[in-house]
Amino acid sequence: MRTVVNEMIKDYDLKKWNCDFMGYTFDTIKDLSFHHLIIPKRDSKKNGIGEGYVSWNGAILNRDTSHPYLHTIERIDRNLFLKITQEMVEENINKKLTKENLENIRDMLLWFESKYEDTITSHEKLIVKPEFKTKRLVLSIDEEWNWKNKKYKL
Repeated sequence: MRTVVNEMIKDYDLKKWNCDFMGYTFDTIKDLSFHHLIIPKRDSKKNGIGEGYVSWNGAILNRDTSHPYLHTIERIDRNLFLKITQEMVEENINKKLTKENLENIRDMLLWFESKYEDTITSHEKLIVKPEFKTKRLVLSIDEEWNWKNKKYKL
């Protein structure tokens, strides 16, 4: 699995942009994990792809923020989860992250947060953890990526 993750980090130039497929920042590549996009891990063997760790079936997500957040969204709003997944599938097909995909994902996350930001689980924990809102890349209106005073043109 780690080999595929490292290859995808390189192929998608994630170190340069310092964000994952959902626009979440990371400190080191050890923070990143593989998310099964099309065929879930539980169905991978019966579909003939082993554990499913193949680049066409994956997105690279931050293991502490975007990955658990996406699975939280999956449990609460399956349709939204599928829409976010579709954006990441497009990134995978295009072999690059685009401002449009990341903005679409951000807009969906903002909608989810507006609806569920104060919702508490049965274990008395917030559904939308503070880091889910603060660890995203900032996409500015001047069409540049700005994060920690760095600017990247798309």
